[in-house]
Amino acid sequence: MTDGPVGVAVVGAGVISKQYLDNLTTFPDVRVVAVTDLVPEAAAARAAEYGIERHGSPDLALDDPDVEIVLNLTIPSAHVAVDLAAIRAGKHVFSEKPIALDRASGQALLAEATERGLRVGCAPDTFLGAGLQTARRVIERGDIGVPLTALTLFQVPGPEGWHPNPAFLYQRGAGPLFDMGPYYITALTQIFGSFRRVAAIGSRSKATRVVGSGPRAGEEFDVEVPTHVSLLGQFDGGASSTSIFSFESPRLRMGFVEITGTEAVLSIPDPNFFDGRLEVHRPGDEEGTPVATSGPANGRGLGVLDMARAIRAGVPHRASGHLAYHVLDTMVSAAESIESGAFVELNSSAPVSAPVPEDWSPNEATLTGASR
Repeated sequence: MTDGPVGVAVVGAGVISKQYLDNLTTFPDVRVVAVTDLVPEAAAARAAEYGIERHGSPDLALDDPDVEIVLNLTIPSAHVAVDLAAIRAGKHVFSEKPIALDRASGQALLAEATERGLRVGCAPDTFLGAGLQTARRVIERGDIGVPLTALTLFQVPGPEGWHPNPAFLYQRGAGPLFDMGPYYITALTQIFGSFRRVAAIGSRSKATRVVGSGPRAGEEFDVEVPTHVSLLGQFDGGASSTSIFSFESPRLRMGFVEITGTEAVLSIPDPNFFDGRLEVHRPGDEEGTPVATSGPANGRGLGVLDMARAIRAGVPHRASGHLAYHVLDTMVSAAESIESGAFVELNSSAPVSAPVPEDWSPNEATLTGASR
């Protein structure tokens, strides 16, 4: 197709699919064609919630000529396989994070998409929202001077207390670094550019954990990855960041991000969300001065919509596979540093994402034939 709304099919009808579908089914420039899952009953139930007629196995998404973008919401270990299958079926893909579990498979995925003239997009797309876009405008105006350092904190007890099937969050390709790291690392690239080297320390307090809610409550599962990671990063321009990613803390500290500049400190919103509170702290101003946010704040799916519009316009999309690969490279390098006890140099770079205009409206029909 060359005009009209862009057809999207969901692969993976788990918990996160609801957040995407809440939004995608209201955006006039995309049309959700089908919901699919390896468990047909899950696909049928999720499709019924949103009045989507087509549902079934993932092959349905790959074979349907009305599908232009496959939205991959499977578990991390399946991301590359599903993305490659979609690309080989002639579809663009937008995947949940991380884009891959290792550099080689991430590079292979991007290379095949490029060879076939197809696009890869990847979460998080939260940086497209009003919160982080406003933060970017504040910094680019020079309101805090030259940004020098960042401090980010994500500390929780662990997702097994609320997630009905949390084991995959403690397997290779997850843990607090790979599960939550993409939000914070992506946000930092939008402010400082590419990471150039990283060092990290990781630990694991328990070899097993227990499901705390849902039909599998009481089941024990293995913990395969560090559940507390301290990460030190340095960027191309010399700026640095200190981050903690933890599933070990009884005290919740989620979404703490501060950017220190030569003139002031900017507190920015939780990068796992699309909006939030910004404050500028100057010398003697402990309370901080609030900054009003502007721009879209609809939620998950903005990256899919941005890709859809970019496909029609023939311009780059913002939440790109190459950005996601740099985030992956940063996390893999951190994991390598945990093992080696040394800094690890990165070879990849984060592409510069075009700013999102303040009047960019997901609910506006901009494509020929789109309707509300």
